Amino acid sequence: MQKLIVKGKKSLSGIVKISGSKNATLPILAASILSDQKIEIKNVPLVKDVITMSQLLKHIGSNIKVNSKSKKILIHNKNKKFKTIAPYAFVKTMRAGVIVLGSLLSKFGKAKISLPGGCAIGTRPVDIHLFGLKKLGANIKIKNGYILADAKKRAYWN
Repeated sequence: MQKLIVKGKKSLSGIVKISGSKNATLPILAASILSDQKIEIKNVPLVKDVITMSQLLKHIGSNIKVNSKSKKILIHNKNKKFKTIAPYAFVKTMRAGVIVLGSLLSKFGKAKISLPGGCAIGTRPVDIHLFGLKKLGANIKIKNGYILADAKKRAYWN
C-alpha cells in the first residue's frame, strides 16, 4: 500500500471541483429509458460518447435535451413511444451503446442493437452483458452484425 505524507507548518484547505464522469453518465443515460419521471443529470462531461448516447436515445424516442452551457441533460419520457432498435450509425463509435440493451429489454421485452463498431464479439467484448441477460432469461441471437434479444418470460424484468 502506498501513501503520501505531507509535512509542513501550513494546513491544506480549499475547494476542488470534481468533473463529471463519462463512465458514470453513460449508464445513467441508458437507464433513463426505464423512467417516466423528469430526470436532470448535472455536471455531465460533454464528450463524444455522451453526445452520441444522447443522439441514440433521441433516435429511439427519448425526449432529451442537452444543455452544453450548464452541462446538464434533461430527460422526460412520459407517454413516449420508443423504437427498440439501436442502429449501427449510433453504436459504431462507442462500445457503451450496448448498455441500452438491458433497459429496452426490461421495458419493452425486445431489442435489436448493433454490435459496437460492427465487429465480432471478441474484438470489443459485449459477451459479459449478453451472459448476464441470458441468466435473467433473455433469448439472445447474433445476426448480420446485430444483437437480437427478447425477454418474453420477464419474471425478473419487472
